[in-house]
Parts: sequence; structure tokens; C-alpha cells
Amino acid sequence: MNIGNGILNFVERAGNRLPDPVTIFVILITAVVTISVLAAGGGLESTHPVTGETIAAQSLLSGDNIRRLLTEFTSIFVNFPPLGLVLVVMIGAGVAERTGLFGAGLRALVGWVPNTLLTATLVFAGVMGNLAVDAGYVVLIPLGGIVFASVGRHPIAGIAATFAGVSAGFSANLFPGPLEPLLLGITVQAAQFIDPDWQLNILSNYYFIFALTPAVVIAGTWVTQAIIEPRLGEWKGLKGENGEDEDAPTTDLTAAERRGLIAAGVVMIALIAWVVSMTMPADAILRDENGDLAPFYNSIVAISMIAFLLMGLAFGIAAGTIKSDKDAVAMASGAMSDMGVYIVLAFVMAMFLALFAWSNLGTILAINGAAALQASGLPAPLLLVAMVMLTAVLNLFVGSASAKWAMLAPVAVPMLMLLGIGPDATTAAYRVGDGATNIITPLLPYMPLILVFARRYVPEFGLGSLIATMLPYSVAILVVSLGVLGVFVLADLPLGPGLAPVSYDATGLTPAQ
Repeated sequence: MNIGNGILNFVERAGNRLPDPVTIFVILITAVVTISVLAAGGGLESTHPVTGETIAAQSLLSGDNIRRLLTEFTSIFVNFPPLGLVLVVMIGAGVAERTGLFGAGLRALVGWVPNTLLTATLVFAGVMGNLAVDAGYVVLIPLGGIVFASVGRHPIAGIAATFAGVSAGFSANLFPGPLEPLLLGITVQAAQFIDPDWQLNILSNYYFIFALTPAVVIAGTWVTQAIIEPRLGEWKGLKGENGEDEDAPTTDLTAAERRGLIAAGVVMIALIAWVVSMTMPADAILRDENGDLAPFYNSIVAISMIAFLLMGLAFGIAAGTIKSDKDAVAMASGAMSDMGVYIVLAFVMAMFLALFAWSNLGTILAINGAAALQASGLPAPLLLVAMVMLTAVLNLFVGSASAKWAMLAPVAVPMLMLLGIGPDATTAAYRVGDGATNIITPLLPYMPLILVFARRYVPEFGLGSLIATMLPYSVAILVVSLGVLGVFVLADLPLGPGLAPVSYDATGLTPAQ
């Protein structure tokens, strides 16, 4: 126990000493500029293994690169792939969240199931709830405790099961969400270090995250019922001053919320019919001249934004949370104001990725790293396992999913491409490691909030208690997620619709300059 507490204390101290992610990228930019000058002066270069072309390090303080930075300063930021994609989706998602649609829908989900399916439903609701991160943490997790207590089960187990779904299952879902453009937008820039023609497919991990959903639900359910509840023991309940039960269920929907959900459901059915009409016929609007669905895949962001927006408006009008057009505009504006921190982070990430690409350091590192790994003889599955484990450990110290991927992708994606592993597979491996350890890092911004929820039932419940409770979930979800990834890799299954294979053929490529 002392050893465990010592490790947790070390992680907490080390993590708390890390600067803000924005500052980290400013430091990285400074480091890249400095290294590029030294590398160019020292004549650092590598030979591309496919084309035979010599790739030399470029000084970022050369006249050409300084002129390029100043003239392209605005376009580097504006053209940063994840920026527009995320902001567009969040206009609709922000309205849907602020009207109460996400909260009411999640409460309805856990309120309509029998006790035998309660654990699995909470984990599943948590996984689905990560489409709207704040709603998942703020609404679902305390609800998990209330629901468990209302049927005589330990509320800490309900909180833990829901927390596992929301946070450890962050990369699993039945539907694509805001994380897709966030991560894959960074992937496309990293992949273009090696293949300038590589294009973004926003659904390139969709089959994988879909398959990951039942795996996370099964693992979370088993851990709750086989490990956590026996460890916590019988729940005695809490009583108020007058002896009343303080944990009466509060999952019932109001009449207004029921009206809102019905209205949102009608809009959803209409939207599904609309999308089907534009994709199913051979000459449909969202098919190209060859009948392929490439235009549909490229429209997912727009469709998602429209769906979230219209369903949110329908719910808000029917439920009374939107009384005028000004309310809807204020909700959309509020969603954008909440993205202020991300916009600043996106700016420094865009600058870092652009400078890293211009320096050629990423390509040189990828070539040399690929050569070393190739000489080691490690098969592709083990390389991806190493990627997963590196991400899982790094996640204990750097919480932001996009910040970690912006650090790792410029080296990992090109390096694994040269070893025959596609950018989509590398992104999937990153997602496995990133999700599994979210629930055991003291640096998770929502960790204090989870402690508040838990202390309502067990006042002495501390950070160590929470991490000890969540550790079995972290291990189990990491194992089953690796298993799902292994099936895709060993069977070389497509990770998503369109061109999203695990393997990659680098033959005949000319690297970006």
C-alpha cells in the first residue's frame, strides 16, 4: 500500500509541475528551431528508403524559412485541419448540450432499463456520453451513483462504472464525434511528411471505434460486478436528519423534457431519411461519378453539425429551453466561447507542426527510427502495442488528447508508414492508449468533480481511493482494447469505410519538402 501511494504521489507531483499545454508547445517550438539550426549546420541528412532522395535538415532561422513563416503566418493557423472541423461540429453540439438534449437523453437511457442490465447500461451510456464530454461527466456520473443507490447497490460502484464508460471509453462510440476531426486532422499533416497526397478520411477509424464499444461495455460491466462491488461491500445507505432516504432516484424526466425528446426524435428520423436519400441511389447527391461514397465521407462534419443543431433546436423549442431566436444564438455563441482555450492551443500546435515539417527533422527521425525498428525485426503488431503503451504512460502526465497526438504524430505516423503501417492504424493505436489511463491520472480536469460526487456517499473517499477503484477498469479496458486492435491488425481489416487499411505500401512515394 505504501509503495502504491508513493507511486501515486510521484505521478501527482510530477504532473502538477508540468506547464500548461500551450506553454509546452511554445517550448517545443523553441526546441525545434534550435535543433534545426544545429542539425543543418552539422549536415544532418538521411536517404529516403523508397525514392533514394537525400533529405537534409533545414535551419528554421534561414532567410527563406523566416520569410516563409511571416508570409504564411495567418494561413498556417487558418488552414490547420482540426480547427475548422472541430469548431463547425461544436456549433451544433453546443446548442444540443445547452438546450438540455444530451442530459435528458442520457437520463432517459439509464431510466428505461431493468436492474439486471443496469451496470452495462451505465457503462454504455458513459461511452455514448463522450459525444458531449461535459454532459457525460457532469450529468451521467452522479446519476450513476444515484441509480445504484436507489436499487440498494453501492453508489461508488455506479459512479465508477459510469466514469469508466465516459473517460476510459473515450475513443469508443457507435457514432463519430468531435474527436474524429480533432485527431485525424493532426494525422493527415503527419502523414503528408511521407506522402504529400495522403488525404483525410474523417471516418477512417469508425469501424474500429464501433467494435471497441461492446468491448469496453463488457470489460466495464465485468470489473464492476466481479471486482469493485465485492471490494466495496454492502451499501447501507445514507439517511437525512429525519431518517428519510437521501438517495431517492431522480432519473424521471419532466413533461417538458419528454416533449423535447419526442421532437428531437422526429427530427432525427427525418435526418436519417434525408441522408439515406442522398447516399443510397446509385446517382445520389453524395456519390461521385464512379458511384463511390467519398463525397459522403467528406460531408460527415457538416452532417453532424446540422444534426446536432436541428435536434437541439427541436428539443429546446419543445421543452421550453429556447424561447426565441436570441436564446439559440446565445447557446451557439456560448459553445464558441468555451472553445477559446482550444483555439489558442490550436494556434501553437499549428505553428509547431508547420515548423517541424519545414525543418525535415520529422522525416529524418522517421527514416532513422524506421530503419532501427526494421533492424530489430519486431512485427507490426508489436510496434503498435509499443505505441499504445507509450501513449498510456504519457497520458498520466499530459491530459489533452490533441496535445499528446500533436507531439507524437509527426514522428510516429511517418515512421510506421515506412514500416508498412497505415496512418489510420497508428491513430487507432494512439486512441487505445489515450483512453485507458484517463481514469487513473490525477491530472484529469474532472477528477476533483468525481471526488465530490463520491464523497456524498463516502465522506472519507480520497484521490488514492478513487485511483485504486478505477485501476482495474484501466487495466481491463486496455487489455480488451488491445485485443480488438489485434483482430483488426492480424486480419488486416479496414478500420473504417473507404480507404482505411491497417497496412500501408510506401513504394514509389516522393516525400514532402
